[in-house]
Formats: sequence, C-alpha cells, structure tokens
Amino acid sequence: MASESKVNSASLKEQLENMEKKGVRLYINGAPSTTDYIVKNCVNEDTIYMPDYVTDERGKVKEIRYDRISRK
Repeated sequence: MASESKVNSASLKEQLENMEKKGVRLYINGAPSTTDYIVKNCVNEDTIYMPDYVTDERGKVKEIRYDRISRK
C-alpha cells in the first residue's frame, strides 16, 4: 500500500499539471515555479505551505501561489 505522502504527492502533481495545462502560473514563496518543484517541496512533514488561488476579474484561477507558513 502506498504511503500517505506518496498519495498526496501524486494527487497534488495531477492537480497542478491540469492547472498548468489551462495556463495557470505557479509560484512558491513569490518566485515562479513548476509542478515538480512544488510537489517536491510542499509535501514535506517539516514544512507547511499554504496555497493562495489568485483569480482574474471573471473568477477564473490565473495563479496559484504557495507560501511557507512559519510556526511560532
């Protein structure tokens, strides 16, 4: 049976690849990024990233921005 992390990675990768095909731009910590880089870095037990979906004036997603959340 696949580990939860591998399942989450595969699911996230599929979702982001589909979004990229639709022209959605990806960012991580403010810098342009790729699906592979985000999957590698966002599915990590030690770090938490929060996605922010940026839409255009019609409500269509145009960017997904992943920002690292700090723990206090």
